Amino acid sequence: MWRFLLTEPAGAAANMALDAGLLDRAATTGESVLRVYSWAVPTLSFGRHESVVGLFRADLLAAAGIAAVRRPTGGRVLLHHHEATYSVAAPVRDREPLPVTYGRINTLLVRALGRLGVDASVAPRSPVRRPGGAACFAEPNAGELVASGRKLVGSAQFRDRGGFVQHGSVLLDDDQARIATLAVRPMTPSTPAAALNRLLDRTLSVAEVAAAMRWALEQDVGRVEPLEPDEAWPWAAPHLAHYESTEWTWRR
Repeated sequence: MWRFLLTEPAGAAANMALDAGLLDRAATTGESVLRVYSWAVPTLSFGRHESVVGLFRADLLAAAGIAAVRRPTGGRVLLHHHEATYSVAAPVRDREPLPVTYGRINTLLVRALGRLGVDASVAPRSPVRRPGGAACFAEPNAGELVASGRKLVGSAQFRDRGGFVQHGSVLLDDDQARIATLAVRPMTPSTPAAALNRLLDRTLSVAEVAAAMRWALEQDVGRVEPLEPDEAWPWAAPHLAHYESTEWTWRR
């Protein structure tokens, strides 16, 4: 069974804690949840195993009005600001390999983007950079979604206890080049990314992206019931202190 959740803008730690909590929920209930959300303040998120100590400084980010958090998933640094963020928390079906779950979610995303008027496709294989050497949108990796030859969606997945959570950024506007200006030593800047507002020559809301994603999911699985925020947020509570912890955020 699938549920759909659209949440109001939340803080960095709260957003990551809820994604982690929805993974717990999927493992406990067997239900899958598609969530769409945004961020209360501009936020740098670091990949689970990414080395950022010496690349960014917490005090300088705070002075610039930028929050910082470390994701439960891997990948490279992202700036969350002008975007719609999605997450999928679900049980793993019959030990299906990670590329299979990525592929199913990519199919959903491509269908949703098509509903909005964007012709997106899966990027071919390309060299993979070492974490910490570049920002997430510096280049598309194999399996990520591109439009007009540029990266549009960056995603990452984490598995635990028979379930997985995958989340990713769907850019509304491209501000990823700002990441390099926030670093304290040189890093590979992002090349211009695809962004929905530029591709469509209009301003989209997070709610419009959410509606397209819910529609795309229902084309695949049938009617999707909503998950109310007051049903979801209690699952975040056990994880909140972890994602608020500077020890976790700046652990490497």
